[in-house]
Amino acid sequence: MPEDAADAQGNTSDRSEQTVTTHPIPPTRRDDLVETVHGVSVADPYRWLEDGESAETRAWTAAQNARTEALLSAVPGRAALEARLAELLGTGVVGAPAVRGSRLFYTKRTGDQDQSSLRVRDGVDGEERVLVDPNVLGADGLLALDWWFPSHDGALVAYGTSTNGDEWSTLRVVETDTGRVLPDEIPRTRFASVAWLADNTGFYYTRHPAVGSVPPDQENYNRHAFFHPLGADPSLDPKVFGEGRAPEDLIGLTISPDGRWLAATAAEGWARSDLYLRDLHEPDGPFRPVAEGLDARFDLLVPTAERFYLGTNLGAPNYRIVSLDPTDPSGGPESWTTLIPEHPDRVIEAFVLAGDGIVTQELDAATARLRRYRPDGTPVGDIPLPGLGSLTGLDGEPGNPRLGFGYTSYVVPPSAFVHDLDTGDRSPVAPEPPPPGFDPAAYETRQVSYPSKDGTEITMFLTHRAGIALDGTNPTILAGYGGFTIAKTPEFRPAQLAWLERGGLLAIPNLRGGGEYGEDWHRAGMQAKKQNVFDDFLAAAEWLIAANYTRSEKLAIRGGSNGGLLVGAALTQRPELFRAVFCGVPLLDMVRYHRFRIARLWIPEYGSAEDPDAFAWLHAYSPYHRVVDGVSYPATLITCGEQDSRVDPLHARKMTALLQHATSANDDRPILLRAEDKAGHGAGKPLHKRVAEAADEGSFYVLMLGMGEGSL
Repeated sequence: MPEDAADAQGNTSDRSEQTVTTHPIPPTRRDDLVETVHGVSVADPYRWLEDGESAETRAWTAAQNARTEALLSAVPGRAALEARLAELLGTGVVGAPAVRGSRLFYTKRTGDQDQSSLRVRDGVDGEERVLVDPNVLGADGLLALDWWFPSHDGALVAYGTSTNGDEWSTLRVVETDTGRVLPDEIPRTRFASVAWLADNTGFYYTRHPAVGSVPPDQENYNRHAFFHPLGADPSLDPKVFGEGRAPEDLIGLTISPDGRWLAATAAEGWARSDLYLRDLHEPDGPFRPVAEGLDARFDLLVPTAERFYLGTNLGAPNYRIVSLDPTDPSGGPESWTTLIPEHPDRVIEAFVLAGDGIVTQELDAATARLRRYRPDGTPVGDIPLPGLGSLTGLDGEPGNPRLGFGYTSYVVPPSAFVHDLDTGDRSPVAPEPPPPGFDPAAYETRQVSYPSKDGTEITMFLTHRAGIALDGTNPTILAGYGGFTIAKTPEFRPAQLAWLERGGLLAIPNLRGGGEYGEDWHRAGMQAKKQNVFDDFLAAAEWLIAANYTRSEKLAIRGGSNGGLLVGAALTQRPELFRAVFCGVPLLDMVRYHRFRIARLWIPEYGSAEDPDAFAWLHAYSPYHRVVDGVSYPATLITCGEQDSRVDPLHARKMTALLQHATSANDDRPILLRAEDKAGHGAGKPLHKRVAEAADEGSFYVLMLGMGEGSL
């Protein structure tokens, strides 16, 4: 639930009809375009809206934005809502710390800062220093820190920044002691992976091709690995890995602390990957396959000078941890030593070598656990966490008793801690004040379960004010994702506090397609089985209504990105079940999605309409192709960012036009578009833009759920 806000007290009459009718739908050209795909006629009346650069599309988008702004800015109590959201979104957040000797590196955003900055301190009690501050580097708040990688000794940090939310990072290097930024500057390092040499003279990294160096349809792909000697011309950096591989492969790099062993992973989507090792002591030595062509993932990797420790779901859908000898990687999985076997009820998400053993980050019933093991995998016990919540990161070093981790929950902002493995003490790192005026003790989170359409038991988190009445009147937001192994665990979203503190209920189900219950759970919601995800979500809505938490007139659903696809499918398959839909940066035309931006990366997850079998299941649920004329659709707010380099905003535009044409609902259930010019998929969005977006979303809920001015 990226940023939720609305009011949930009071039951005043719905006054939305008069407001909406004063803002008519802008005229939209509708073409008679029908194509035959694998023998099936596929209509696409709004394909012209795919061209975001055309004057007609821009004028149409501006008119849609004007209508949305006029409607939502006039919602009674809007000013009070926006003021409260500014307070809540101003809550400080601290990212999980990276441990390098006594140094701690972490990101932090305080007060009304637009962006988080990279900071460092020597020990928990050391003086905090800012290393990279996007708030200074970009005065308009549109420059963001995307990622960062400290060297093994912490003396240097490679980091990436981008503007307008486009995530096309430029890599730079900063000296930790002096704060001096080195002259090295490497563009096109989107989602980079960086592996430092032990002596800090250079690093291996990934980047995309320069614009114009490959055909335009290849520029968003072909992320290959290069080596950069510090101070050298990046255009001369030699390519070391990736040539000849599929353009869509996602390459990651890891290097042993002594600088000898370089590991490269090449992931095909989110279900399988290959692993290779290179001995850097051999001049021009090859990458030798460790795991290649296997239907599993090999992506949790921690190297030492003598051994490699690997987390894999090969033969273990919930993951196991093995060790292998890098000098003889050719033995394959049969030669690996299993240290921590798969557990039937817990999923290993990450692990580190820390102190004198191994620490794992695990999911137990979709909630975080930290567990400690001896070097041979013998369990030692749990490391206590601050509460029922989620871990935002984990880091440590062999022989170093300091274990760094980040923690959050539905009512606790992202915070950083260092746990001393020798003493058991836990210390907060750079703690920020709690959300102003919010009492977390007044709310409760519990986990329930319900059957999906096929009988599969699905768990769901419910968060609300303690002691709510089960009388069917609670305004409820049901939010989900269900894909790409992403686990929907307890997560802090500041704007949702405005919803909770006024009596609203938040429901987050753990849908198939996510990673909450291992790889089998993921695969049960991908490709031909994607309908399971939608069934799980619809069953959650039915359960909330049957359990008398809410009713359809008080139920809103929301989702972003893949979650936008989720709510798009839900609103077209069961439109009568919901009163309002928030659909953020969504995928909605699943017949043509793979043609745009970086969407070919997602073919392993969804399939491609170029394949007849995949076309059949994609066309069967594609929200854009399931809209039916004359159906009364719920009120829908669709958002997009024009600079989104992940999901093309064409999906939002085309679906808005189609729903506006098709719906038979009265004017009190409008179809609205909110398109931002200088914004992307959501990452790097400055605070002032997040406040404005949350105020629009909150106003939408207030208006459509009939909550009235007095409750704000």
